[in-house]
Amino acid sequence: MAADKPAAPADRRASALARLADERIDHRFKALPPDADGLTVGELAAERRNLFTGGFTTPVLALSAERLEHNLALMEEYATRHSLAFAPHGKTSMAPRLFERQLAHGAWGITLAVPHQVRVAREFGVARIFLANELVDAAALRWLSSELDSDPDFRFICYVDSVRGVELMDAALRSAGARRAVDVVVELAAGDGARTGARTEADCAAVADAVASAGTLRLVGVAGYEGEVPDATPERVHAWLRRLIALAAEFDAAGRFKGDGVPGALDEIVVSAGGSAWFDAVADEFAAIPQLSLPVLKLLRSGAYVSHDDGHYKHLTPFNRVPEEGALHPAFRLWTQVVSRPTAEQAFVNAGKRDAAYDLDLPAAQVVRRADGTEVAADGVTVTGLSDQHGWLRTAPGADLEVGDWVGLGLSHPCTSFDKWQLIPLVEADGTVTDYIRTYF
Repeated sequence: MAADKPAAPADRRASALARLADERIDHRFKALPPDADGLTVGELAAERRNLFTGGFTTPVLALSAERLEHNLALMEEYATRHSLAFAPHGKTSMAPRLFERQLAHGAWGITLAVPHQVRVAREFGVARIFLANELVDAAALRWLSSELDSDPDFRFICYVDSVRGVELMDAALRSAGARRAVDVVVELAAGDGARTGARTEADCAAVADAVASAGTLRLVGVAGYEGEVPDATPERVHAWLRRLIALAAEFDAAGRFKGDGVPGALDEIVVSAGGSAWFDAVADEFAAIPQLSLPVLKLLRSGAYVSHDDGHYKHLTPFNRVPEEGALHPAFRLWTQVVSRPTAEQAFVNAGKRDAAYDLDLPAAQVVRRADGTEVAADGVTVTGLSDQHGWLRTAPGADLEVGDWVGLGLSHPCTSFDKWQLIPLVEADGTVTDYIRTYF
């Protein structure tokens, strides 16, 4: 009897996503209605409960269904308009249901940062993964080798930035008996004092030489992260991007992308960059990539757009510089409840560091919801600090705030908002919860 063929990527994704709906609601998932215990996620979603009247407890993080869809569509249109392939960074949400939405909106694949994240994406059938890191963990490389060998449709690319790293990768892959070479891109550092990456073009060439000698790796392009350019200005970011493009052209002219001695002909050269603060510069410079010996996959990796925010990225997004291209909408709101009003100048809500992102900016009070369902702007209400489970509010004279009121907070930094919640209600504008977003951190 012939061996069963691996499931097609789309079938594998559909099957895994369907299993998400079968997970049982219980004490693991904060804020969900206590009377929903024992229901499956799918059953609870089918009830279409209201966030404010359906038994949800505070604090509760809500993701706007309409704003999420707007952001997904906007970045799809942006990438298409600028002839960019798009592999949004999945570490932002670590939510397979959102990965699927991103892929449905034209994403080439998903970018990730560490082996655990790659395993999550593969469990949910993601067929193309860009690992924006050098992978030197022998156990992870053994797993990766097995995954590549068992699925010929799986495309995986990762950074290399050191000769030592290449040697470790090669040794681990040889020990694993790898049959498929691992595709790699040389990472060019964004400058002195930046994060990872080979610091100079000469360093990059030495890494490329090591890849050519390895036999278990295949050089497919160059990459980096312009968000680490020191003291970034438009001029400095554009200058670094031009260095990255020139490096790709130099490697191509030197025949480094021929993959001599590695099975499998290369059919494209990968040039990749793009965080959430400078993707307009990436689009501008990548439009000027010269003709190379093979087609170029111009791969953008911005990830925070999926929910955007009310702080850090609200101020940094390139759409502020190019408003004619559109605008992202903040899709998160953390609903919390006033539990103490000790003085006329002070109040406390029941959400703190365990619930709200605070690494870049404190949350911002946006709206107050009364017991009768009326909502008013949170005028005169300011978040001044967070304890583990309390938010400290300063209230100006005349601020109308009572114990029991719900306060809607805007958050800064999506990456540290998603990671505090395992199951996030997806909420329509009228408060109807239509789905639940499972995260895997």
